[in-house]
Amino acid sequence: MERPKPPGRRCAIYTRKSSEEGLEQDFNSLHAQREACEAFIKSQAGEGWRLVKTAYDDGGLSGGTMERPALQRLLADINQGLIDVVVVYKVYRLTRSLTDFAKMVKVFDARGVSFVAVTQQFNTTTSVGCLTLNVLRGLSCEKPQVPQAQNRQLRPHPPFTVLAPCHL
Repeated sequence: MERPKPPGRRCAIYTRKSSEEGLEQDFNSLHAQREACEAFIKSQAGEGWRLVKTAYDDGGLSGGTMERPALQRLLADINQGLIDVVVVYKVYRLTRSLTDFAKMVKVFDARGVSFVAVTQQFNTTTSVGCLTLNVLRGLSCEKPQVPQAQNRQLRPHPPFTVLAPCHL
């Protein structure tokens, strides 16, 4: 009996380098990031993963803002339903801001998009990856201003926030 073919997953690679130094080289940091991400996607081919042809590369741009051309194209393509998995080399290549990361994950969740950082075992297509994502979401939540007197009180357990599930 043949095993059913897994559904296809359209994978987009996002790369970023904050400085323009070295980008003129034949093989630079953006290429190295893309190569590692492509290898990971190929390793998941049996699960139906395939690379989309569009390149999302932001060279010479800071990760401290979401105002990056390739990132904006990626988010637009996600909103159009063209991407199933976003693959990056490391989480900080996508963003250096937890708040911006939370905003992006909200877009990912709304469209059923998974997120993978290939060198950090961060993969929201797995249950452990979803747990890690939810911890990061919790860290990105703004803390309410607490009066100093209340701040000194010891509490046995901090309050927990229920977070949206990942799409497995």
